[in-house]
Amino acid sequence: MTAMLQISDLVKSFHQPGGGALTVLDLPRLEIRKGEQVALIGQSGGGKTTLLHLIAGLLVPDTGSIRIDGTELTRLSEQGRDRFRAAAIGYVFQTFNLLPAFSALENVKLGMTFGHGQHDVSRAKDLLDRVGLSDRADYRPNQLSVGQQQRVAIARALANKPKMLLADEPTANVDPVSADVVLELIRTTCREEDVSLMIVTHDMEIASEFQRIDKLDEINRAFAASHSV
Repeated sequence: MTAMLQISDLVKSFHQPGGGALTVLDLPRLEIRKGEQVALIGQSGGGKTTLLHLIAGLLVPDTGSIRIDGTELTRLSEQGRDRFRAAAIGYVFQTFNLLPAFSALENVKLGMTFGHGQHDVSRAKDLLDRVGLSDRADYRPNQLSVGQQQRVAIARALANKPKMLLADEPTANVDPVSADVVLELIRTTCREEDVSLMIVTHDMEIASEFQRIDKLDEINRAFAASHSV
């Protein structure tokens, strides 16, 4: 099966207030195939969100390669990464990041604006219907429950038919019942759209729903070094 994501020799460090640099990621290799769904688990502060930000092109690595569907992100300019992210990557944040002044439908349509600049209203409505919110299309975020807001965020992340969906602790801020619904919606919609999925979590119960589970603490050499005796 064709690889969607290929990472090799990826290193990312951050400058510390007192001077020097702290390496948070040192990944020799990580690969996800097209349409594959992967749960990435790790301790808090172990570099999970940093890894997602690197894959999304929001951060630039110190060294290494990030290739998505044949495109090498490290060779793109900042504008190039922004364009590629808008067109090829969906991102589900644990804090939703919906625009409060816009309706659910408008938030989903905005996801299309960032990518291709065109609104496919029928697709936006279809996505809201698939996440069970066709009757809430005109509601603003403050008129929706926390679980409903996360469902709008899922629809928005898939609006541009991305090649890969990144989900950062997407069930962290919803109740257990809503968490099950949110997780199933993400997985089912990605399967229907043939979208590769990487979800990061520290919750083993969530990760256990996936056939493939990667433990970042085991593949991140920076984490191993910082926890060695």
